[in-house]
Amino acid sequence: MDKTPVVAEKPGVMRTTGWTDYALIDSGGGRKLERYGPYSVVRPEPQCMWTPRLAADEWARADAAFDPTDEEDAGRWRFRGKPQETWPLSWREVRFYGRFTAFRHLAFFPEQAANWAWLDERVRNLEGQPRILNLFGYTGVASLVCAAAGAAVTHVDASKKAVGWARDNAALSKLQERPIRWIVEDARRYVQREVRRGSRYEGIVLDPPKYGRGPDGEVWRLFEDLPELVALCAELLSENASFLLLNAYAERISGPALSSLLAQKLAGRGGRIDWGELALVEDAPDRQIGMSFYARWSA
Repeated sequence: MDKTPVVAEKPGVMRTTGWTDYALIDSGGGRKLERYGPYSVVRPEPQCMWTPRLAADEWARADAAFDPTDEEDAGRWRFRGKPQETWPLSWREVRFYGRFTAFRHLAFFPEQAANWAWLDERVRNLEGQPRILNLFGYTGVASLVCAAAGAAVTHVDASKKAVGWARDNAALSKLQERPIRWIVEDARRYVQREVRRGSRYEGIVLDPPKYGRGPDGEVWRLFEDLPELVALCAELLSENASFLLLNAYAERISGPALSSLLAQKLAGRGGRIDWGELALVEDAPDRQIGMSFYARWSA
């Protein structure tokens, strides 16, 4: 019996539309105008090459705007009035804090809501209390989605500050008593140790940056290091594993590349690999912005 994973012939687009606490209001001219709870925010987005729908004065009324510098993701915020430093947001039953970070985002990535919905469904369809590993887990929204759906979650991130924010989000969601392990460690080092221990998981979420450093100075480079990490993650999947979700934001990556990598490292497991792009959909549904690429294996 052939157990080679079946790779989808065509890409899919996982579209995130607005919800109560988020909306893509308008876009164009290399920027996007968004709503995060009570605040309207302008952030750079070079791929928005079209003309905005709304008048310039409506954009000027935004509560915050990020002015980029020449460095990637660097810059500074300009505020109109005095917005709060943190404020509560929610997605379904999960609550988390919005924050004006130094890297142009607001402590979570709204386009990931399409992945959250997929994870929520996968976990709820599993029996018992599945074990989920979330690598590069950042502020923990995906971890909390899985925990709320009934999983025992191991959340790993190299940033002590990010894990602290994730804990704050768990408390805000009233999920702090759920079985969530918070690990501050280099993801690759942690996975290597888990393989040696013989640990197993029913699902793995993998959202690596293009470049990063671990708490002890470990260097992460996406294109050089991802193949080894995916191979190690494949060893951590249990016999009854349900999924491995891989997401990447690097400009030179693609859905076909991610799906080909998964297909090689998961050879012999059967199942299916879907791949494609995550997109934010504007309130006016004729425009959408591609934000990242994904490939996901499901049993």
